[in-house]
Amino acid sequence: MTLLKCTMRRILFATIIFMLAGNVLSAKGKLTLAGQVIDGDGDKVKKAEIALRKDGEIVEEDKTKGNGKFKFKKLEEGDYVLEVSHDDFGSAEKAFTLSEDYDLGEVVLSTEPVDSPVIATNSTVGEASIPNETPSAVSVTVPQTVEAMGSPNKDFIINELNFEIKKLNAEIKHLTQDLDDLKALSKMWVNPLTIYSKEIILKNGSTVFGKIIYQDDKSLKVETLVGYLIVDRAQVVRIVDNVITEDSQEYVPEQIRESYAPPPMPKLAQPRYTSSNNSARMASQKLSANCVLVGNIAEKKDSQGNIIFDGEIKNIGGRRADFVKVDFVFRKNWSGETRTLTTFVKGSYNTFDTGIVSDASLLPGANGKFDLYVPQDFGTFIGYSYVIDWEEYQ
Repeated sequence: MTLLKCTMRRILFATIIFMLAGNVLSAKGKLTLAGQVIDGDGDKVKKAEIALRKDGEIVEEDKTKGNGKFKFKKLEEGDYVLEVSHDDFGSAEKAFTLSEDYDLGEVVLSTEPVDSPVIATNSTVGEASIPNETPSAVSVTVPQTVEAMGSPNKDFIINELNFEIKKLNAEIKHLTQDLDDLKALSKMWVNPLTIYSKEIILKNGSTVFGKIIYQDDKSLKVETLVGYLIVDRAQVVRIVDNVITEDSQEYVPEQIRESYAPPPMPKLAQPRYTSSNNSARMASQKLSANCVLVGNIAEKKDSQGNIIFDGEIKNIGGRRADFVKVDFVFRKNWSGETRTLTTFVKGSYNTFDTGIVSDASLLPGANGKFDLYVPQDFGTFIGYSYVIDWEEYQ
């Protein structure tokens, strides 16, 4: 009887051992790991790259779904490290010991440096750890990677570099705007023509940029960057009116934005210029043509540096003037070098006996305008004179 009981006990003990071993063997290779990836704001992150490492080697890889969840099946027991990364939200790491089906819960991504992962066990999920508990002698192998040792990973470094680049771009834009403001403020000192269109050339070789406030037959009152100047008219060689195109941007300081209304100009005696034709000079004014300049010849400069002379001619004689022209003699330098350019007056049309048709005829009392275009490649000149000439075929 005693032998029978002892045998029954041995059979029962062997059965229990066999069942426990079967449960352990059945759990091997059939464990499940699940979790959900979120960002720092608690939003679900999709398409985050997940790598599951064991003993430093990747055993599973996957990407999160639209709800941020992931799941690995058929895992063996052991120590694992879960690595999660996303290009926009950063990365995260978690180390744990897997002995049964385990739900990691929420894995939060961050752009901060990743600390060394701490091994967590899921054997007591939901229970508080007991202090001073003597841990079982379990050998845990932590992967010796850059991330596992606490150094920032490549995603964090890339994010930091992108932040620095954006910061530098913002600083460059700010400095560029400040530079543009300084250029606008200093533009009037670099190029006074952006404010004052009058360029007054004096006999002593100096040039005054300003605005003529008042003038008479003896002097000119000019507003300049340094104040008001009184210029003797006898010292003026010529006045150039620089043309500012409409599409050019001008900076006008506040102190000179007000427009000035100059007093009415006194009427000066108009000079008279006669033809170089001796026969026309000797003839009586009532029986010959006499072309004179009306007003002054305006000198303008466009934005490309080309100079334009324009004026008006009037025939105050008693006969028709044909082929009326103005000869400009430019003095190139102080050595006496000159160059001549000619322009014809735009008058009335006339057909001569030879069949030639001309529009440079002026009837008695008629006016005609002229303009002379001097290109920039003409070069500089220190002064000029002009002669009005015509022919008489009537």
